[in-house]
Amino acid sequence: MKIICLESNPKIYSCRSYLVLGSWNRLEDINTLVDIGADGYIIKQIGTTSTGVGKRPVEQVIITHGHFDHAGGLVQVNDMYKPVVLANARIEGASRIITDGEIIRMGDRDFEVIYTPGHSNDSICLYCAEDKVLFSGDTPLQIRTPGGSYSAGFIKSLEKIASRDIKVIYSGHDLPNMENVDEMIRNTLVNVNKSKIV
Repeated sequence: MKIICLESNPKIYSCRSYLVLGSWNRLEDINTLVDIGADGYIIKQIGTTSTGVGKRPVEQVIITHGHFDHAGGLVQVNDMYKPVVLANARIEGASRIITDGEIIRMGDRDFEVIYTPGHSNDSICLYCAEDKVLFSGDTPLQIRTPGGSYSAGFIKSLEKIASRDIKVIYSGHDLPNMENVDEMIRNTLVNVNKSKIV
């Protein structure tokens, strides 16, 4: 699997987008874009990336949640690539709703969909057991102190994430995190459990 971190438009508030490809760009690999950003800024970068001969550069899009900074550029990406668009809620331009526990092929790897309500009602993470990689969108996974309030649904999803072996987190806005990831998630779970549950 190859993961390419795409640059977002520096002039507007936007998320990080990731292009997931197979290691060898085989025809059967599914070129997948995780989140799009607020506009079509990433299209130019995708156009200069080697995504495989005889393949569409973007065959599939997965939206981690429907906020504008993650999905605002969907019209431009749909117009350019005509991909299958997967999301956990009905958003304009989406092809299909995906649900917790579903397995989705991205590049040459299988990813588990983990529903993570909290940041939004349609938030998901995407986990690859083979490479120990998690795309977290805006799901808060680094909560350093107790306080605030959290839903029981968020705690349940956080417990599910904490039970996975994760070495790298690709988040919606920060640089990839590769240091002590499992410990960070366990500490977050402890702090959330010491907070108010609503």
